[in-house]
Amino acid sequence: MNREPLGLAYLDFDASEDAEGCGSFDAMASVAPPQWNALQQEVLGVLAWAEDAFPGARGPLEEGGAWDFELQAVEEVATALQVEPDAGGRTLQVRRGATGAPRTTLSLTLSGSAQFCAAFRDAFGLE
Repeated sequence: MNREPLGLAYLDFDASEDAEGCGSFDAMASVAPPQWNALQQEVLGVLAWAEDAFPGARGPLEEGGAWDFELQAVEEVATALQVEPDAGGRTLQVRRGATGAPRTTLSLTLSGSAQFCAAFRDAFGLE
């Protein structure tokens, strides 16, 4: 099944390749709770593209796979800090402010063969 290339709103991929053309694509996105579902759908869309384009070929490259991925996520809560030097300029004075809403940061790494990398670049308009 051929899909239209995904328009990526959250994932911005950086690419690296070795001399044989095998490479990896790394993206990280940090979202507030209202955007979490949209980010999930974008990640699932990228993975669905990979499976559709290279069906049954997911696995470590060193074991003959054409592509593989790794997902990691962390949820953090930020607290605003007011920072200023003390009167003598020797230390920083820190006052805690309000705590914000939690943010989820998700990292996605795709790795693949030269053929996978070329197809991925083409499908997502990566230079």
